[in-house]
Amino acid sequence: MTEPATRGLGAGAMDTFIRFANQTQGRDRLFRATQYTCMLLRYLLEPKAGKDVLMKLKKLESSVSTGRKWFRLGNVVHAIQATEQSTHATDLVPRLCLTLANLNRVVYFICDTVLWVKNVGLASGISKEKWQVRAARHYYYFLLLSLVRDLYEISLQMACVTHERAKGGKSTSGDPLGHCVADEEPEWLQSLLLLLFRSLKRHPPLLLDTVKNFCDILIPLDQLGIYKSNAGIIGLGGLVSSVAGIITVAYPHMKLKIR
Repeated sequence: MTEPATRGLGAGAMDTFIRFANQTQGRDRLFRATQYTCMLLRYLLEPKAGKDVLMKLKKLESSVSTGRKWFRLGNVVHAIQATEQSTHATDLVPRLCLTLANLNRVVYFICDTVLWVKNVGLASGISKEKWQVRAARHYYYFLLLSLVRDLYEISLQMACVTHERAKGGKSTSGDPLGHCVADEEPEWLQSLLLLLFRSLKRHPPLLLDTVKNFCDILIPLDQLGIYKSNAGIIGLGGLVSSVAGIITVAYPHMKLKIR
């Protein structure tokens, strides 16, 4: 690669980063990635690192988490706009799932704002524990409904791939969905996973959205006591979902669109 071409790629990457950093969502994603990286590092270093190192990581994690709350103050408006946009989806299932999901997201951000008011000392008669549970519950509903929408979109992609393979002259015996019930389970499962891989490979935004929602839902599952996880799993899941979020903000075409 020539030097001018290398400089052009470097300038393009820098422009993308500047546009990303200038967005509130972009800064929030960077702070979130830092927060969960600290959590993951604390878990990994706990057996061998000194108390000073762990304390510094915990303080950084707490500071970044507090900073993120400032970025989220206006998110109620964005969530309301997203709810209104989702009502215009042409397909019934995504329209229903996204509308209900975004309504829960609105309530989640309201709870988050109430907790911020409590933390900064603007109100004293607020039960922090109750509002934390409410926030976690509505965040869980939002992610669960978003995953239902993802699974529906995946099923459509799998049906499309199967149709194209059949149209291309593939025999039904080689079709992943053409196995009879008597087929052995390992072979059926392998064919299904192959079909899933091909379906997600042709639709990267759907893959990113599914991974992001799946990793994120571990957080409210742990907070609500539905499925307890350790700090390492929560930190890794939060980091992976943050990276997926960074990609969708930096490259808008990678964001799953409403059909």
